[in-house]
Amino acid sequence: MNTKALNAFALTLVVVAVALVGFKNIKRDKGHPLLNVSYDPTRELYNEINPKFIAKYEDEIGSWIGVEQSHGGSSHQARSVIGGLAADVVTLALPSDIDSLVKHGLVNADWQTRLPYHASPYFSTIVFVVRKHNPKHIQDWPDLIKPDVSIITPDPKTSGNGKLTLLAAWGSVIKHGGTEDQALDFIKQLYAHVPKLGQGARDSTTTFALEGVGDVHLTWENEALRETAEAKGDLEVVYPSVSIRAEPSVAWVDANVAQHHSEAVAKAYLEFLFSDQAQEIFANLGYRPSNVSILKKYQQRLPAIGLFPITLIAHDWDDAQSRFFAENGVFETIRKPDNQSHSIIPQLPRSEP
Repeated sequence: MNTKALNAFALTLVVVAVALVGFKNIKRDKGHPLLNVSYDPTRELYNEINPKFIAKYEDEIGSWIGVEQSHGGSSHQARSVIGGLAADVVTLALPSDIDSLVKHGLVNADWQTRLPYHASPYFSTIVFVVRKHNPKHIQDWPDLIKPDVSIITPDPKTSGNGKLTLLAAWGSVIKHGGTEDQALDFIKQLYAHVPKLGQGARDSTTTFALEGVGDVHLTWENEALRETAEAKGDLEVVYPSVSIRAEPSVAWVDANVAQHHSEAVAKAYLEFLFSDQAQEIFANLGYRPSNVSILKKYQQRLPAIGLFPITLIAHDWDDAQSRFFAENGVFETIRKPDNQSHSIIPQLPRSEP
């Protein structure tokens, strides 16, 4: 990566965890800004969304106020809200992250019915980023466990990207007719090739693109497109034959908006994400808009890929969280001695997409 591109890329990465963008309020008292708690790589996305929301509503909204953005690994962000971070809205990587807020009484159980597309304004997936000319010839999931391949990806304990990497890898085996024992063996080998687990998607991007560690980076499609664009030809995106359909989801935090008197503005903010204007922004930044007609316009930027649903490998996202990432789940199992590995993996009847 040349020096100019490296400096520009570094500047993007050193965005503060909480960024302020102005917008005007719909009946929010005491001058508190709206807080959007989001996952790691969406900084640039909401830096574009927020001014467009302001422009649309500035004639209808009352006194001036700000909107704060908080970014980090999605699971870490959910735990922060549970621990007291006063989010008005959450825009997280996985439906199960919002379900964790439901279990703590912060979000109403009907949150997926309150907005279009089951409260998922866009979808995404996990793809590969490789070095220029792809020297290790990495084209699909089996190539990741070649003897000389080093993989960069975030920690599933803290990151939605990390969780989706494991789920996509597991599902790639099942989708191609493999068994759960074979899927377990594959991800054990995969994580043996990971020298460092980042805390979130952007942390792993820094490791791979700036520090030059690893041969392949498993990351969000939008992050891969941004990463390769800023690398000016030094990195390339590889689309595997199959990957998981990721469904980042959004909700207003009922307990907090009641306390902040911010429900109206929080609802308006999230509803704006489903507008054609916002859906175009998603597509431009490498997120796959839920609006099918707008997605079709961007098919050259967002090419067709075989995406399997979470129901291929679990009953739903909440079940996947429990089965793969809870204590004694799959991820913990691959860290245990081999003689314990197969005894605690629950077998699941799978439903084909």
